[in-house]
Amino acid sequence: MTDQKPPRERLDDHPDWVIRATDALARLVFRATTRVRLEGLDRLRGLEGPVLIVANHVSNADAPLVGSFLIPALGRRIHWLGKQEALDWPILGRIFARNGVIGIRRGEADIEAFRAAKHVLDEGHVLCIFPEGTRSPTGALQEAKEGTAILALRTGARILPVGIVGTGGVWPRGRALPRPGGRVALRVGDPFTLSAVGTGSARRVGQQAATQEIMRRIAELLPPAQRGAYAAAVAAGGSDGDPVR
Repeated sequence: MTDQKPPRERLDDHPDWVIRATDALARLVFRATTRVRLEGLDRLRGLEGPVLIVANHVSNADAPLVGSFLIPALGRRIHWLGKQEALDWPILGRIFARNGVIGIRRGEADIEAFRAAKHVLDEGHVLCIFPEGTRSPTGALQEAKEGTAILALRTGARILPVGIVGTGGVWPRGRALPRPGGRVALRVGDPFTLSAVGTGSARRVGQQAATQEIMRRIAELLPPAQRGAYAAAVAAGGSDGDPVR
């Protein structure tokens, strides 16, 4: 007999009580400790089928900010690609797992994590990825990994770009807990899809172009100081994002 992999779990689009409670608590904390500005939530109305949310990554506050405000607006559960170490933490790891976090081993090609992420989109659900792969030490966009574009190209998912501003001041790197004060913004861009790419060397070029387009769309939602490696791409596109007010 040949070994067969067990069938993958069928996923639910509906946020359960754990997700709703977690998001409500996060919204309460954000509202009580910061000034939150939300832009473009109307773009989420009627967004069905597989959706790939892509956002810049500055702080530990990014995922709670995205989840707590986008899940109610979408009316759909969000699955996440996150570091495996977080799932190994006692108590918090179980909460992260219940909130749909898929663990990925950073610094290596994690094929199983990629397959799990593809399964989420193949089943027609919502997945959130931070294409840079880790928090930016400066707050400006870093060069992105190509895995996000490959995932989008292979699934045909609609891509929803999100720009996050101000969370570096709320929960900076190296700080165990967030601090009160400051202003944050969550900006949602227009959904889009990527065109299919060819094979061989053409595929490689197409994946690089797709990555560039994804990051340009994110960068357009950020103030100039945060555009980093993709500032030139935005300048070529003629965008003029403004700082948080």
